[in-house]
Amino acid sequence: MNRNQQKLRYLLATALIGWLLINSAAVSEADPFNLTTRTSPDWLRSAVVYEIFPRNFSKEGNLNAITARLDELKDLGVDVLWLMPIHPIGEKMKKGSLGSPFAVRDFYAIDSDYGTTNDFERLIKEAHKRGMKVVMDIVAGQTAWDSVLMEHPEYYLHDTNGVIIPPDPAWTDVAGLNYANPDVRRYMIAMMKYWLRDFGVDGFRCDVDPNVPLDFWEASRAELEKINPQVIILADAGAKPELLTNAFDVDSSWNFFSILDKAMSSQLPADFIRESWKYTQQQFPKGALHLRFTDNHEKSRAVVRYGVNGALAAQVLVLTLDGVPLFYNGMEVGDATESSDPALFEKMPVFWHPGGRPPLRDIYRDLIKLRKQYAAFYNGEVVWLTNSAPGEVVSIQRWDAKDEFVVLINLSSGRVTGSVELPDAEGFEPVKISGRPIPIGTSLPNFSLSGYEWCIYQRTAPR
Repeated sequence: MNRNQQKLRYLLATALIGWLLINSAAVSEADPFNLTTRTSPDWLRSAVVYEIFPRNFSKEGNLNAITARLDELKDLGVDVLWLMPIHPIGEKMKKGSLGSPFAVRDFYAIDSDYGTTNDFERLIKEAHKRGMKVVMDIVAGQTAWDSVLMEHPEYYLHDTNGVIIPPDPAWTDVAGLNYANPDVRRYMIAMMKYWLRDFGVDGFRCDVDPNVPLDFWEASRAELEKINPQVIILADAGAKPELLTNAFDVDSSWNFFSILDKAMSSQLPADFIRESWKYTQQQFPKGALHLRFTDNHEKSRAVVRYGVNGALAAQVLVLTLDGVPLFYNGMEVGDATESSDPALFEKMPVFWHPGGRPPLRDIYRDLIKLRKQYAAFYNGEVVWLTNSAPGEVVSIQRWDAKDEFVVLINLSSGRVTGSVELPDAEGFEPVKISGRPIPIGTSLPNFSLSGYEWCIYQRTAPR
């Protein structure tokens, strides 16, 4: 690397750190060295989370249609079903023709379009029969403008003129709840206890939880654990280490997603993903658990952003890195239907049989099976290996006392040839994944990867 390249790399790295500081979701001022991360269940570290938008998961758009596909999800390797909000949606000031599921009219009810309480109980029981857990989405910071809670205007945020306001000016379809009012806190905790106790849900995903005081979440967890000591709670936030101290089991790795997204669109070199990962390691105490994703309800589909092969390559990184991997409904078939706006406000169901795709379900099934079979992927070390094509190729090593893996992923659309710095490459053999040929001309430490190609190598750890 010459001096100009080194200078450019330094400037880019400086810009990256600045970008992370600006774009982190309310970067915490807490000192990670003075914090400890709560001990989450061991099974969560090896788990796969699957996010479902019930309205768009099927043409029927109801809970029974989810129950009907549980065997498929179990076969894929899913452990946790995250259901986006299932409550009735507000009509007043709604967006689109149907409104957002995050504009809740009644936290104690189920949207009639989704079904009945009996349908929900059946979904949970059938998921439990298959060893899967069910997590509800809770939108604790806001309600619809025609919420049943509007009979208590003192529950809401007001401007200086006494007018109820949204938690964010852009969120015109919702009104912000005021957690300075202890009655709001009591109501919301009682509501979560209701779903946990009466329906047997396994936990909650808490939407935009930084809009709600941390001490509320800590108090909520203490109450919920009295009902189910194994309750799991997911935070919709990143860059706030204190959330994982007492309240939440796992947060969202938005910094990782943002840098990966920029690398996939050639705005940043691939090795900036490593820099972002290291930055997060410095922010959080050891053992912090992060939800890794390339696709969710807040972004356009990954196959639209990166193409089918690019989306697969990005998800391979998610499945072989540390943290908890997430799938968004339809991702396993390469669905390209709209998500986020306008799909949050309209009926736009997943298309389950798109053409011109590789056998994505088989590929993902094998990758998930590999991840679950070898503890090196969820309890082992992460080592970022240096390679000769850092702008395009990500190279990581996962290992524990029993097994070692090397993962090479070309995040660019062009062929890349080079080598990886691996002191001892002897004994590594490619892992066979259904529907994927072994890359030709790739034998560690050398590689030759076509656009968005990837390969995983394995050997037994030397004794």
